[in-house]
Amino acid sequence: MTLNVEMVTFDCGDPASLAGWWAEQFGGTAQELLPGEFFAVSRPDGPRLGFQKVADPTPGKNRVHLDFGAADVDAEVSRLTAAGATEVGGRKISDDFRWVVLADPEGNVFCIAGR
Repeated sequence: MTLNVEMVTFDCGDPASLAGWWAEQFGGTAQELLPGEFFAVSRPDGPRLGFQKVADPTPGKNRVHLDFGAADVDAEVSRLTAAGATEVGGRKISDDFRWVVLADPEGNVFCIAGR
């Protein structure tokens, strides 16, 4: 048996808005799969992102998050924060590798890694 990553799904309060935000950030296309309840964002070179409506926000830290690579971490962080993300932390491992932790408009954490 072989498993394939088909989609990474976020619980959220406004799936249409959050799917649209993520589609804009990485050049994907948002599609409504279940009216008002479930949206997916697709991009040819990766798994889909799903956004499903839930009544209650997830308490505490995400147990799963997305990591993105960028040639220019600072420029990407600036672009994402200008678009509505919030910088929440980061870490430098060496002169060759660091990451910045961001949160999307609904507080879902993700990282931008690179030099």
